[in-house]
Amino acid sequence: MTLVHLIVVAIVQGFTEFLPVSSSGHLALVPKLACWPDQGLMIDVAVHIGTLGAVITYLWRDVRSMLVGLTRIGAGLRDPGVRLMSLLALATLPVIVAGLLVDLYLGDALRDVMVIGWATVGFGLVLYACDRFGAMDRRIEHVTASSALLIGLAQIVALIPGASRAGVTMSAARALGYDRRDAARFSMLLSIPTIIAAGALAGFDLYRSGDADLQVDAVIAAGLAFVTAYIAIALMMNWLRRASFTPFVIYRVVIGGGLLAFAYAGVELCAG
Repeated sequence: MTLVHLIVVAIVQGFTEFLPVSSSGHLALVPKLACWPDQGLMIDVAVHIGTLGAVITYLWRDVRSMLVGLTRIGAGLRDPGVRLMSLLALATLPVIVAGLLVDLYLGDALRDVMVIGWATVGFGLVLYACDRFGAMDRRIEHVTASSALLIGLAQIVALIPGASRAGVTMSAARALGYDRRDAARFSMLLSIPTIIAAGALAGFDLYRSGDADLQVDAVIAAGLAFVTAYIAIALMMNWLRRASFTPFVIYRVVIGGGLLAFAYAGVELCAG
């Protein structure tokens, strides 16, 4: 990969991973729009690892609380950190099972421009409805096992490129009445176990490959994604302090509508 290719992929991933606009959809479109070869799964995972570092750094208090809680499990103490970790584990189970099935039976079949376009528009409108009509009276401390499971089930939809993992989980949380910032906070925390699982497996494969060039590319991409993701998280959380998700919905409708126009017109995004 060229340095320009790496920078573009890392920036796209960093800015879209935790925003409700679909990072997987954007990553699938980068090679189509720029006439580049697909960056491959390893680079995709590397930039996800970079964004993982960003969310852990931004939400370090929650992460610390969960890690400290682990030391108290043996003492039988009821701990907020243990409770939060348990809820995240419960919410993660559905997407792990569904992800294995999708990978086994569908592979890359969903990485299609028309699929990405419809998912981008459709689930953007879902986000608008949930944000517009959802209550604002619940905080992350009020998340129950049933709420966590429902949010986790919604996460399955994000296996469709363009749907957005952040978008569908924030939509579910808003529909359940959670405050915008806490809906985003729980969504970001929920990304941690999923990215860790995918990153650990792909990282081991990368190490075994012995491909030094690919390893260097992966490190560069991860570092760039870390910086851009941290900036994006800070900007989004500051925005949600005083405003709604509507700008993200408008962006999704415009981008998704453009993709559908190209797809139905039969226009190839890459002429090269």
